[in-house]
Amino acid sequence: MTAPAQPAPAADDVPPRAAQPSPGVSAEAAEAAGAAEGSEGMEGLEERTQEARAAQRELFAHTPGFILGSAASFGGSLVGGAQHGVSGGQVAGDVFMGGKTEIHHHAPTAAAHVAGEIPREQLDALAERFAEGPVFAAALARLREERVLVLAGPHGCGRHAAARMLLHRLGLPAVHALSEETTPGTLSAQLTRPGGHLLRDLPLTRNRPLRDTHLYAAADQLRKADGYLVVTVEKSPFLSGVTPFAWKPPAAEDVVRAHLAAVRPDDTARLLALGPVRDFLARGGHRPAEAAGFAAALARYDGSPAADARLVDFGQAAVEKQCRDRLGDPRTDLRDKAFLISLAVFDRAPYVLAAELADKLFVHLQRLQHPERPPEIPVFSPLAAETRLERAGAKGEVRGEETEWGTVPQFTAYFPREDTPRALLAEVWTGHPSARPALVGWLKELARDRRPLVRTRVAAATALLARADLPSAVALIIDGWAVSKAFGPRVTAANALVLAQLLDAPVVLRLLTQWCTDPHWARRWTAIRALGLLAPLRPELTGPALGALAARARADHSGPAESANLIESTALLLSVGTRRGEMLSELVRLLQEDAPSVRSLALAAFVRACENTEEGALVEWYADTGMYEPDSARDLATLWRTALGDRGHTRQALNALRAWVYTAQRSAATAQALELLLPALVVTAADRHRLDHELRTLRAEDGGPRPPVADRLLAVVSPSMHPQHQPRS
Repeated sequence: MTAPAQPAPAADDVPPRAAQPSPGVSAEAAEAAGAAEGSEGMEGLEERTQEARAAQRELFAHTPGFILGSAASFGGSLVGGAQHGVSGGQVAGDVFMGGKTEIHHHAPTAAAHVAGEIPREQLDALAERFAEGPVFAAALARLREERVLVLAGPHGCGRHAAARMLLHRLGLPAVHALSEETTPGTLSAQLTRPGGHLLRDLPLTRNRPLRDTHLYAAADQLRKADGYLVVTVEKSPFLSGVTPFAWKPPAAEDVVRAHLAAVRPDDTARLLALGPVRDFLARGGHRPAEAAGFAAALARYDGSPAADARLVDFGQAAVEKQCRDRLGDPRTDLRDKAFLISLAVFDRAPYVLAAELADKLFVHLQRLQHPERPPEIPVFSPLAAETRLERAGAKGEVRGEETEWGTVPQFTAYFPREDTPRALLAEVWTGHPSARPALVGWLKELARDRRPLVRTRVAAATALLARADLPSAVALIIDGWAVSKAFGPRVTAANALVLAQLLDAPVVLRLLTQWCTDPHWARRWTAIRALGLLAPLRPELTGPALGALAARARADHSGPAESANLIESTALLLSVGTRRGEMLSELVRLLQEDAPSVRSLALAAFVRACENTEEGALVEWYADTGMYEPDSARDLATLWRTALGDRGHTRQALNALRAWVYTAQRSAATAQALELLLPALVVTAADRHRLDHELRTLRAEDGGPRPPVADRLLAVVSPSMHPQHQPRS
C-alpha cells in the first residue's frame, strides 16, 4: 500500500511578508519568520552574513566523510584550506540556520593522559601475518637512528599496523599506546617509560600544529628513557618543520600471501591460483585492511560451491547482497529494519541518535504496513545496544565527540565497510519502492529537527537517494523543500543537491542552472545557495557556478531577499578552497560588464567576503598565500580600489578594511600584507584622502585610542604627512 505524493506548491506561490528572525533564534523560530521570504517587498529581510557561513560550517561539519572526503582537502578539521569543524558527523555543535552566532569554548588539555601497553599476543599475531611493503626497511632504519618517526599516509593505508610492527621489530620490552587526547605540546611528558610508544592519528589543526621543536623535545626525553616513538598522521598541512615518512602500503597480493603463509602454508600457492582470487587481485586499488579481510575469507576456503561464491561476492557485491538479504528477509522484525535504515543515515554518529530516530521511522513503517492499528513502540526494550548492532551487521565503540563545551565520550555506531550506507539506502529506494512513502515522511520529519547533525544527515541521505534515482528524489523530497516558504527546508534542499553533485549524481548541475531562472522565487533561492556551497568543494565548477549567479543578476529583476542571497552565495565562493585567486580574477572580469547589476554583485560579494575575519577567511588567505601571487595580489587590489571608490559600496568597503586592520593588529603577517596592499589602493588624491581619514579616525576595537598598526599603515599611505613616530590621537 502506498500513499500518494504531496503536490508541490504552484510556481506562482509567493508567500506573505513577515519579519526576519534575529540572530540566535531557534530553527523553528527561523522557519516561522522565514515563511515570509518572498520575492517582493522584502525590506528588512536580508540574510545576515553569519547565516550563510553557519549553514556552510554545518554542512561541512556533519556530512559523512565518504561524501566530502573525495571532494575537499581535509587536514584535521580543514576543508579546502579553511577551518569548518570536524567532518564525518563527529561534531554536535549547536548551529542553527537562522542567524545564530556560534561560540566555541576550548578547555585546556590536561598535561597527563592515560597510556596502556599493547598486549604482546596482539603484536606477535600481527607479526605472523604482516607484509612489510616497499618502504618498511627504510622506515625501521630511520626510527632506529632518530628514535622518533612521524609516519604519514592516507586513510586505510595500513600505517597503524606498520607503526606497531616497526616498534615490535626493534625488540623492545613493551609497546605503549598513548592516549588520543595527547597534544603536540604534551607529547614529551608521556615518554617517561622505556620501550616503544605509539600515538595513533594525532589530530592537528592550524591552531595546534606539530612542530619540529615538539619532536626535538620528544627525542631528548626518549634518549633519557631509552625509548622510541612512532606518530601516525594523515597527510596534513600542519607539520611545521617536520618531514614525515611517507608510508607506502604493501601490494594486496603480498598481504594475502602473508596471511595464508601464516595459517595455511601448504596451500598458499593453490589458493592464490584460484580464479576468484586472481580476479580480486587484478581489480587493484585494495586497501590493506580489505586485502586482509579477503585473505581471512580465503583461509576458510574448503572447495565447496558456497566457498567459491563467497570469494566472488567479496567486496561491493557482497555488501549489496547483504543489504538485500537484510531488508528482504521476512523473518527480520520491522523495527530491526527501521534501525538498519536509521544506521545507514547516522553511520558513525552516536548510537542513541540512530536508535531514537529509528523508532520514528518504525512509526511511519507501521502506519504504512498496518494503517488499521496504532503504532506501538516498546519503551523499555530487552535488547542491549550490542545485540541490536550485531543484528544490523554494525559495530559500536566509545569515541570522543566534539561539542562546543569540549570532548565528551559517546558510544558510536558504525558499519565496518564505509560503502554499506550507500548500498543500503540505494536498495531501500530502488528495491523496495513500497517503503518510499514512509521513508519520505520520515526524512521530512527529521529535516525539522533542532540538531544540525540530524538535518545535515537528512540532506546526505537524500543525496544518496538522488544518486540512485534522481527524478524520484527530486519529485518526492527535494522539490518540496526547495519551494518551501521557510528558510530551513530550502537550505536542506540546497545541501542535498550539493552532496548529490559530489556523489556524481547525473544532471544536478544542469538542474541548478535551470532553477536559477525558475519562475518560483524559492527554487531560485535554493539553486543560488547550492551553487555558492558547491563551487568551493568542486573548484572546477567555480566558473559555471559564478556564470549562473551572474546570469541571474544580469536579469536585474530580483527582489531584495534574492539579491542578498546572490551576494551571500557569491561571497561563499571566496570563503574556502585553493582557487581563490581564480575567483578574484573572475570577479574582476565581471567588473568590465555593462550590466550595473552584475558589477554590483561582484563588488558586494567581494566586500562581504572581506568582512569575514574568521579563521581561514580571505584576509588570512591573502596574508599566507595571495600576496605572494602577483596575479592574485593585483586582482585583489583592483577589487578593493573599485569597491572603495564606488559610492554604493564605499561605506561597507571601509568597514571591511577596518576589520582587516583589526586583524593586522593581532597578526604580523596580515600587517605586512596590508603594508604592501594599501599603496596599490592609492591612485588618486581622493583615494589617499579616503584611506588617510579612515586610518586617522580609527579607534581600537574596545573604543580606545588608535591601534599602533594604524600608525604604521598611515605612514605607508601618506609618508610625508604621518611619520611613524607621530603620537596616536
